[in-house]
Amino acid sequence: MKLAGKVAIVTGAASGMGKAISVLYAKEGAKVILADLNSEGAEAVVDEIVSNGGTAKAVKVNVAELTDIETMIDTAVSEYGTLDILVNNAGIMDSMEPVGDITDEKWDLIFDINTKSVMRATRKAMPIFLEKGKGVIINTASTGGLNGAHAGAAYGASKHAVVGLTKNTGFMYAEKGIRCNAIAPGGVETNIGSSIKNINEFGASRTQRAHAVMPRMGQPEEIATVALFLASDESSFVNGTVITADGGWTAAF
Repeated sequence: MKLAGKVAIVTGAASGMGKAISVLYAKEGAKVILADLNSEGAEAVVDEIVSNGGTAKAVKVNVAELTDIETMIDTAVSEYGTLDILVNNAGIMDSMEPVGDITDEKWDLIFDINTKSVMRATRKAMPIFLEKGKGVIINTASTGGLNGAHAGAAYGASKHAVVGLTKNTGFMYAEKGIRCNAIAPGGVETNIGSSIKNINEFGASRTQRAHAVMPRMGQPEEIATVALFLASDESSFVNGTVITADGGWTAAF
């Protein structure tokens, strides 16, 4: 088992990539805290993990709330004694709005969930990792964090910020035994599309040009295997970088 004895937190764990990562981590021996606003969904994943011999606990978390994030980290320590792996996976889409159409409220919501939550969870976990002299942080970025044509202005900017935070954190703590990397998935079959409301027709028509050359949609389990690699000792020399997992989509750009 690649994660035997490790304690991991996965946000957005009730479905999609977060669920796939949680299930795989538990299969590889980790004790997993599944954090999600959808507590019933998270509990269902816990039941699946436990029925297969794994160890997991669900925690209801709104990653836009500081107190929820701090409780999430504290729960990992109180339940399992420590924290080894933090996966900042929770996120939502915008509605493809270009900058001329985005509202302050929508901008703030996207950044609170996609970006500020990553900073806050990492900040809360850092003292634990520093005391241990080791720790792993994995952030779910996006190909939209590397390119400008995959979503609207707010989502793209929020994920670009996650990439920047990942690189800075990886460098800053490289000599402290702490690694921080990001995964940039392309199109993956998850329910994140349900967060898209009132699609901006102009923005969608522009992004469609890039979407049209996507080779195929990915599966959550394909992203989970990348997250396992980054969490394990197999990636011990990988730090402060972004692994793109998009079936070759952005190789065209």
